Amino acid sequence: MLQLISLFITLCYLLLLARIILGFVVQYMTMQGNGAPDVLVRLYDVVFSLTEPVLGPIRRMLPQTGMIDFSPLVVMIVLVVVQYALRALLA
Repeated sequence: MLQLISLFITLCYLLLLARIILGFVVQYMTMQGNGAPDVLVRLYDVVFSLTEPVLGPIRRMLPQTGMIDFSPLVVMIVLVVVQYALRALLA
């Protein structure tokens, strides 16, 4: 059971990391004037739709920080803490 929960948490963590990286890449390519390839934009849209239900409420609770979105960082920290706590409780 612990391995399944750990796998789920790891997948969530990787999705958040993918959202951050894809967001930077798509934004950079768009700013260069070339535009991002459609495949990359669609992949970002899928990752965005999977992560936004968690990040949206967190973002609304955090204070405004300009262009920097700290909600993925907060969720990543929570995921790591939950993973360590579960390991300690179930081990």
